[in-house]
Amino acid sequence: MAILISLSPGSLHMKHKTQQRKALMECLHEARGPLKPAEILWFSREKVSSLGIATVYRNLKLLVEEGSVAELQVPGQGSYYEPADMDHHHHFQCRNCKQLFCIPGCPPGITSLAPEGFKLDGHEIFLYGRCAECT
Repeated sequence: MAILISLSPGSLHMKHKTQQRKALMECLHEARGPLKPAEILWFSREKVSSLGIATVYRNLKLLVEEGSVAELQVPGQGSYYEPADMDHHHHFQCRNCKQLFCIPGCPPGITSLAPEGFKLDGHEIFLYGRCAECT
């Protein structure tokens, strides 16, 4: 007796998409800090060799929309991406290699920096300098 299993053309395509998103998420969780799309592509290709930059952008957009990935706009440098489930933190960017690093926590008294009568509802602190490898 033969058992026939029929796969729809879309089911193979969906499995491929899932592998791609999984590779992107693993890449972001393993990174030392937020990454640019080209860096995500480079690291993710170790897991999915056929990955292309258009696929990375498309999946990052979807992951941001669903809340799994956070997009950071770095002035003059475009978007960087990191997992959205990280605790509150800030960033340090090396002026030499341009790599972004996460700084855990928050300085005390940050709310006192807002002008009198203003209510602070969020903030982002970027520190700049040279990383340990570039000094």
